[in-house]
Amino acid sequence: MTIEQAQKTVDEWINSVGVRYYSELTNMAILTEEVGEVARIIARRYGEQSEKESDKDKDLGDEMADVLFVLLCLANQTGVDLTEALNKNLEKKTVRDAERHQNNPKLR
Repeated sequence: MTIEQAQKTVDEWINSVGVRYYSELTNMAILTEEVGEVARIIARRYGEQSEKESDKDKDLGDEMADVLFVLLCLANQTGVDLTEALNKNLEKKTVRDAERHQNNPKLR
């Protein structure tokens, strides 16, 4: 599925199953919450914190998909074409960081 297809699929789901979009501010709060759930898993599974028994069955991929879903909602609501935005962002990073990362001894 392309990013464009994902945006369309989410929009179709919202308008059929989800009834309507939440407000942009509500979706921003939900996005923050979902990112927090991803952070919790990463911190405990891959970081120094110990993983609680109740967290061991958490599906990182599912939590990341929740983040993506809400981000797609926000893009749809605000008229952002994420394919175009990502392409522009990668171009910006390529120009800006053309030598920066290559010359970073910490990455070697």
